[in-house]
Amino acid sequence: MSAKSKIIVVEDEADILDVIEYNLTREGYKVLGFRDGEQGLEAIRGEEPQLVLLDLMLPGIDGIEICKKVKEDPVTRDVPVIMITAKTEESDVVLGLGVGADDYVSKPFSPKELVARVKAVLRRAPLKETVAKTDRITHDGFVIDNTRHEVTIDGEPVTMTATEFKMLHFLASHPGRVFSREQLLSKVVGSDTVVIDRNVDVHIRSIRKKLGENHRSLIDTVRGVGYRFKF
Repeated sequence: MSAKSKIIVVEDEADILDVIEYNLTREGYKVLGFRDGEQGLEAIRGEEPQLVLLDLMLPGIDGIEICKKVKEDPVTRDVPVIMITAKTEESDVVLGLGVGADDYVSKPFSPKELVARVKAVLRRAPLKETVAKTDRITHDGFVIDNTRHEVTIDGEPVTMTATEFKMLHFLASHPGRVFSREQLLSKVVGSDTVVIDRNVDVHIRSIRKKLGENHRSLIDTVRGVGYRFKF
């Protein structure tokens, strides 16, 4: 898989770009590096990469704006994006995820960590397509059946409220993707409903309790950011 995967890296710091290119090329990926945001965006549109590594702070057009354009374009919106940033403020991470980034790494990072993140996101990419085409999500005796609005564990039904079911199904339909509380409220509860973001935590706690000890860890807390579903 890695030998066939093309990765575009947009990073304005030459030494960091060199490190990324070296380590990913050594893993068998085809890597195209750019230090300018406009050139990087043009390459993303023309090269059909399997993954984009995108620095947040770039001269000219920044990483957030590039990510927005990539995710708004029907041709490129399914290309996974990993944000690379020296910023550690929660608001910056949430902003990147909010415009569609699939994951993020904060500088300084180890090459080993970066490669692991890249492999994980590339593994998840085909899952998104599969999940989108089915209303039935299964894993190790755990089943979410959207057509029947039913959750079962080892064949036993798990009773959930409508909001709990929608939240669980939404997270499971985007495995590995981190969603902030605000995003979950908007996409699951709806923007017309007045609900404070901490109510999301209440729903998550209830879902975990109902999933039981063997499956509660499927919903992962990303500290300071939100939640994700992991198989």
